[in-house]
Amino acid sequence: MKCAVIRFPGSNCDQDCYRVLRETFQLDTEYVWHKEKSVSAFDLIVLPGGFSYGDYLRCGAIARFSPVMQSVIEEAGKGKLILGICNGFQILCEARLLPGALIRNASLRFVCRHVTVRVENMDTPFTNACLTGTLLELPIAHGEGNYVAGEADLREMNLHRQILLRYADALGQTSREANPNGSAQNIAGICNRRRNVFGLMPHPERASDSRLGSQDGKAIFESLLHAFGRREAA
Repeated sequence: MKCAVIRFPGSNCDQDCYRVLRETFQLDTEYVWHKEKSVSAFDLIVLPGGFSYGDYLRCGAIARFSPVMQSVIEEAGKGKLILGICNGFQILCEARLLPGALIRNASLRFVCRHVTVRVENMDTPFTNACLTGTLLELPIAHGEGNYVAGEADLREMNLHRQILLRYADALGQTSREANPNGSAQNIAGICNRRRNVFGLMPHPERASDSRLGSQDGKAIFESLLHAFGRREAA
């Protein structure tokens, strides 16, 4: 399994993703600069968190036009696995690989803390290592993590089980109090209909080592390994 971690000007979680993939999971992983024009050699493409292009205009709006993104879009269309974390999620929405958008937190404040998320669907390449209903403790760090989408998109995502993570309390209940940013329906992460593109605001790469306070994020990467193993065997 060969992994690409895309680096945009302003990315600051690229090294975290690289270390988890290469050192924790021993995967062949390379950085790919945003001016590269092809990611066809990779099996997993990761768009990391940070502040691409300084978040000018709006988060992810400029990064969407980076040369590498045309290839990311093409590879997504071929079924390659694409993972967008925080700013990467914002970029995926701007690129229309995922529906909806991420806007300013309802509090209008930057939020940086651990949250609990509930796995809504384990039948995906990104969540198959978790049972539906599993609670994960993951950190967030964002000022624009408030997920919004039209009623038709929300209805379709619920119908096709594309909402993979929801913010919840310690008992697994979704509520306004458990929602750190005002996201519609407590949404923390979604996938596309084909289930090969996943965007989430929490940072699993920052919760994959006990020294960081949680290892729950490893479940996302373990799921990817399982999914890739099944693809290889098919």
